[in-house]
Amino acid sequence: MQTQLQDHVAKLLRCRRCPRMQSAPVSGGAILSDVMIVGQAPGPREPALERPFAHTAGRTLFRWFEEFCALNEAAVRSKVYFAAVCRCFPGKNSGGTDRVPAPDEIRNCSSWMDNEIGILRPRLIIPVGRLAITQLTDCPKLEKVIGHKFRGERARHRFDLIPLPHPSGASTWHKIPPGKALTERALKLIAHHPAIESFARRARRSQ
Repeated sequence: MQTQLQDHVAKLLRCRRCPRMQSAPVSGGAILSDVMIVGQAPGPREPALERPFAHTAGRTLFRWFEEFCALNEAAVRSKVYFAAVCRCFPGKNSGGTDRVPAPDEIRNCSSWMDNEIGILRPRLIIPVGRLAITQLTDCPKLEKVIGHKFRGERARHRFDLIPLPHPSGASTWHKIPPGKALTERALKLIAHHPAIESFARRARRSQ
């Protein structure tokens, strides 16, 4: 399985399917894990730093994991497989914010996630942000999905699904009611999920 995942990541990093994308693909590495985090797409800093969630959103995401799961950034990066709806930086839109990937770019990139789910067969997938959530379940409003656990299915594999809001500094949803309480509820569900508890115990023993 490790060799299969390494081959997958090597092919992913060579992908150039989407001409409007502004960077090469970003990967968190071939991490064998029962847990996947699925983001939207890299921001402008991640391609140069060569890892996902490497700037503002990442600082918030890893603070959540440290506070609720007792796992620091290094532990999360070494134990969790990082995926995304799109793996390249889409560039900026006319308003100066990060461009949301277009439907054809999402379709072009979807096979990478399907392959990863097929290889890893994760017990838990954590989609981060509305775009990632909608690839895995219906999301009429964040209030309807954040703070809940679902059963999901993709690539002929079933898994638990615990969505999180996007931790970007551009969004205040997770900082104000009802988002703040729902985000905390979701993080507690993640912390007590068996897939997280098992490697959290190992991480604490190794410290």
